[in-house]
Amino acid sequence: MRIGAGLYLGLLMLAAMPASAQQDYREAEIDRRAMLDRLGIADTRPGADGFSAQAPNAANYDEARAGDPALPPLLVLADGRRVMSAAMWRRQRRGEIAGLFDREVYGRIPATAPRIAWKVVREARATEAGIPVVKRWLEGAADNRAAPTASAVILLRYTVPANAKGRVPLILSFGFPEGFRFPGPSRPPEPGPTPDEQLLANGFGYGVLVANSVQADNGGQLGTGVIGISLRGKRRGPEDWGVLRAWAWGADRAFDALMVDPGIDARRIGIEGLSRYGKAALVTMAYNPRFAIGFVGSSGAGGAALYRRNFGERMGNLAAGGEYHWFAGNFLRYAGPKTEFDLPVDAHMLIALAAPRPIFIGAGTVETGDGWVDPKGSFLAARAASPIWELLGKPGLSTATFPPELVPATEGTIAWRQHRGGHNNRDNWPTFIRFAREQFGMR
Repeated sequence: MRIGAGLYLGLLMLAAMPASAQQDYREAEIDRRAMLDRLGIADTRPGADGFSAQAPNAANYDEARAGDPALPPLLVLADGRRVMSAAMWRRQRRGEIAGLFDREVYGRIPATAPRIAWKVVREARATEAGIPVVKRWLEGAADNRAAPTASAVILLRYTVPANAKGRVPLILSFGFPEGFRFPGPSRPPEPGPTPDEQLLANGFGYGVLVANSVQADNGGQLGTGVIGISLRGKRRGPEDWGVLRAWAWGADRAFDALMVDPGIDARRIGIEGLSRYGKAALVTMAYNPRFAIGFVGSSGAGGAALYRRNFGERMGNLAAGGEYHWFAGNFLRYAGPKTEFDLPVDAHMLIALAAPRPIFIGAGTVETGDGWVDPKGSFLAARAASPIWELLGKPGLSTATFPPELVPATEGTIAWRQHRGGHNNRDNWPTFIRFAREQFGMR
């Protein structure tokens, strides 16, 4: 019997995995197949191949082939009436758009989402960047009495200046456990102050929410974590929440813990993330109005980049076994038999849900390895979202023309900058901090 190269490669990868990872992979495939069966879909389309330029479905990085697609209207109600005022946006159109993202993209938060009980498990005083600080580590235990086989303990840590005069703003990042490092050779430290040190030097606190402690980034583990607790032994339905929505919900629960600290200004807590965590940061800004500012880096498709552009990652990638769990089951339909052009929303509408709050969107360049996330597609989505800020009395994006690399567009309430550092937020932190200080009125 002959098997295709893709299946053969998949079998080789499966054989090389540790036993626990193999089990998660199998469970993810079973879960994804069950959702496809429920939707009546044989399978989804292949995504773009980001490894071989000779592949028939090679990822496109040619702007001339990206297309200039028409986008779903932002300021037209479902009944065809135009949105003519801020009141119409707030009372009608915003809710319509949020409902479409609930149903078709990220899923709905269920009434069975667990309560979280926070406790401080450790506190320490230290000096960072020459500044005395207080550091706290918290654990948020999810109430799993209704689903004892599932569990979640949310990990949150944060640092604030010890001698600040008054409450300080804080930027919360989606991140990893302390001590985590990616596999492979150790990288030398980057020159200059770290983002944490830059934040402290500019009067901010900083925090990290361990995203995987809210919900594992794995379709094979949807039966545990906060999603598993909410499902109570059942599989997800087509409109149930995916992992991105769960991470954003977890950020909202972290906000609950941060806002009671007398040293933190709850009116000036921001959210930051890179890559898949950049997607989560944007979803957080869209759904959780308490966050005052967002820093969304290299978020790509499923985040700030337009689905309808043919550039880098495509719908088929998002619907495949490694990423499908980020989304509601209904999302899979747009990778077969429907397409991204059938989707009733696009990324500009997700960005618009953050209005009128300030948001900074950035990415690296195609040439330095960030083409997969379609940097220009994120800029175009931000530009298309800009009229909502203007409708609500705030300046939107300060330019309609894609800026040159390293040239920030930060004069409006939507900010943009493309750096040359590849797939990272590090190179945009100084510009974001200046933007945040200006937006927060810090002199």
